[in-house]
Amino acid sequence: MGFPSVLTMAHRLAAERIRPGDAVIDATVGNGVDTEFLAKAVGPTGVVYGFDIQKAALDTARARVAAAAPETRLELFLASHHRMAELLPADLKGRISAVMFNLGYLPGAEDARSVVTRPETTLAALDASLSFLRPGGALTVVVYTGHEGGLEEGEAVDEWARALPVDIGQVVLYRMAQRPRAPYLIAVERK
Repeated sequence: MGFPSVLTMAHRLAAERIRPGDAVIDATVGNGVDTEFLAKAVGPTGVVYGFDIQKAALDTARARVAAAAPETRLELFLASHHRMAELLPADLKGRISAVMFNLGYLPGAEDARSVVTRPETTLAALDASLSFLRPGGALTVVVYTGHEGGLEEGEAVDEWARALPVDIGQVVLYRMAQRPRAPYLIAVERK
């Protein structure tokens, strides 16, 4: 049986807060797993906004959503997640029910290990995400540390989470204590 994986737990936490018709954000589209999950959750009256710097990631996500939730509106940006505040409509601030991040690299890409998320853009995107989340909304961050720069990014995100004022959000950590290098989940519920 076992405990849920970090991805499963991220989906559960987001699903508890998403209603049909909501707007949600996939901050790191990657292979489109979260994009597909979000599209199914918001349904045909909802919208999924997504960000990735690799066109192949966006193409894969479009195909996944077209097969799994073709009626859901999908707005994908070929841009870094740190540009979220600049690219999303300002009227979405305080209205997003879930924002999901999977840090690291795009599995299966030719240059997978060289195109990675970085602390400076990730921290800016996390800050922007909080401004878009509605009260009770969830921000999930799956942190992978097994690539070059991954440990440093993980430490930066951990520090960001520890420093988050409790009047802005409640932070939880989900990780395997016996495997410190395994991926882990940081989740924030917006106050």
